[in-house]
This record gives sequence, structure tokens and C-alpha cells, in this order.
Amino acid sequence: MFFEELERLRQDNLFRQIRDRGPACTTAKILINGIEHINFSSNDYLGLANHPSITEAAKKALDKYGFGSGASRLLSGGTELHGELERKIAEFKGAEAALIFNSGYTANISAIPAIAGEGDVIFSDELNHASIIDGCRLSRAKKAIYRHRDVEHLSELIKKENGKRKIVITDTVFSMDGDIAPLKEISDICQRHNAILYIDDAHGTGVLGNGKGALSHFGIKPGHKIIQMGTFSKALGSYGAFIAADKNVTDWLTNTARGFIYSTALPACIFAASIEALKILQNDLSLVKKLWQNRERLFKGIKDLKFDTIDSETPIIPVVVGDTNTTLKFSELLMSHNIYAPAIRPPTVKVPRLRVTVTAAHTEDDIDELLKVLLFAK
Repeated sequence: MFFEELERLRQDNLFRQIRDRGPACTTAKILINGIEHINFSSNDYLGLANHPSITEAAKKALDKYGFGSGASRLLSGGTELHGELERKIAEFKGAEAALIFNSGYTANISAIPAIAGEGDVIFSDELNHASIIDGCRLSRAKKAIYRHRDVEHLSELIKKENGKRKIVITDTVFSMDGDIAPLKEISDICQRHNAILYIDDAHGTGVLGNGKGALSHFGIKPGHKIIQMGTFSKALGSYGAFIAADKNVTDWLTNTARGFIYSTALPACIFAASIEALKILQNDLSLVKKLWQNRERLFKGIKDLKFDTIDSETPIIPVVVGDTNTTLKFSELLMSHNIYAPAIRPPTVKVPRLRVTVTAAHTEDDIDELLKVLLFAK
């Protein structure tokens, strides 16, 4: 079964395999086949995944609540930690309320069909994450795709299309290109046309706006027509996702979002970890500052080597080196020098690239080592 399809993937250099790693060293180091590599593939932007106080918080909750939740939250599967985290993340995001989902993918494919139905129109950036695309497909709303970050095209479409509700959906930080949506202009368009703005701030939370995310980065005040999705699994080093919005929105999702209603609740220890991670971020911005210092050092070095970084503005730095075969060879060469930076290929992206992500946990030596090998490879 699927033999021919798999052979075609192999012949086109598009076959993917899971690579297991050993016990975590730090965010910046990864063990592959027992050999330590400098890790430039992680979304753990602040290096919190191995933070001792987060690990300790999870251990205490594990001892107190056990592990499994046993049921969905609507079937008494949650704990007081679930409600506590929702209150804290809502306050952090400047929203009235929040609802936790099991992952960012689950949040998008659950929330989007719940808020966009027949007679509505969704306006979606053409490079939005797969989970947004799938959420739009699952909805019964009409879809209008606007060119990547093209506010003029969005404005044209939103004037032309009629619907009961108009909902503009965009990533804030695009996970493969590392560029940022022009959120101020998009927000202005939404206000002029009485449209809902739904943002996926998965890669913006903990990174942009002193860690508060994209709205803070652009100085946009959260309002009743703005819905924020974000995750705990990237910069916050934990797991799970959230929708932060007005209380009537989260109440509606509680009653209609299928991925929330029909999923067993995440374990309490994960909520304890997320609560502690949020506390660390709020009390100490030095990690955010270090992240951006590292980003500027690495980005400047890559640009000095004359590599194409597309339009990267964030710690996600695509490095375009050629076609799929060349990109794979570059990644393998980095691996031979104990640097892990995976090749990203179609259909995930149209243009193959190394997806390099830098974190607050990387040292200057880590960054300089990558630049040295890139210079050698070039």
C-alpha cells in the first residue's frame, strides 16, 4: 500500500523521516545518535523548556494531581490549575477571557469553524499556517485568499465580498519565512469594514512586544472584534494553546468548538508548567532581550555571507541555498559539523530553505560556529 507514492517522494527528495533525539541538554544542544549537536531547529525561543523552576512546578503538580485527566473538561476533566492558567493568559494578553486547547493545530481547526459559518466570509493570507488553512476548509464560510502581507489586495477583497460576518485571519509571525504580518494596517482595514480580526500569535507570543505578542508590538489595543490564538509550546517552553478574546467568544467556543468539547483535557502538570513559564516571562525580560541580541548577531552574519534570508524579521531565519537537493546537502554538511538545521522542502514551502531558528539559550560561540560552517559550505 502506497508503495508507488512513497517511491515518488524518495525520487523527488521529499521523503521525510522522524529523527529521534536523546535526553535534552539545553535548548541549544541536541543529542542525535549519541552525538551532541548545536540545535538551530527549536521553537523554544526563550530556552524555557528545560528551566528548573518549570520542571519543578510540573513535578509538584504531578505528585498532587497525578498525570491523566481522564475526560474532557466538560466531563469534569479539568482542575483548578486549568482555570488559573486561563485567567492569567487572558490578563497577559489584555483580553476578557481565555480558553485552553490541546495544541495550536487543535485550536485553529476548532475555533475557526466555530466562529465562521455559512454566509460568512474568511479573508486569509496565502502563507498562513496549515492549521489555519485546514480550519478555514472545515468551516462553511466562503474563503477569499489575499496575497502574502498585501494589505491593498486585502482591502480590495474585503470591499468586494459580502457576508454576514467578515473575518480576517493571519499569522503574526510566519513560521517558515520569519516575517511579520502588517498588523496595524490589517487592523485598520478590519475596523473600517466592521470585520473580526483573528490572529495566530504562536510565534509572536514571548517574542514580540516585550514578550506580550504582536498586538503589543504594534501598539494595538485588544478589542471585542479581536481574537488571539497563541501557544505555550514555543517561547513558553510548555505545551498547549489558547484563544484569548471577549467572554462571549470563549463561552461560544466552550459550547461549539469540537476540538475542545471532544478532547481529553491536558494533564494538570502541563498547566502548572505553563503558569510558571508565564510568571518567568512577566518577571524577567532579560531572556527576550538576549533572544533579540542573538537574532541580530546571527542575522547580520548570514547577510554578510550573502545568503538570501527572504524577508526574515524575527528569530526564524530562512537560508536559501538552492534547489531541494542542494538544500538537503547543505543540511547534511551542517550535521557532519555537529550543527542541526533541517532542510524545509515542498509542499511545506515553495522555495526550499534551511530553517534556522536562534534562541536566547544560544551562546555567541554557537552562533559563530554556525556562521563558520556556512562560510565553509558556501
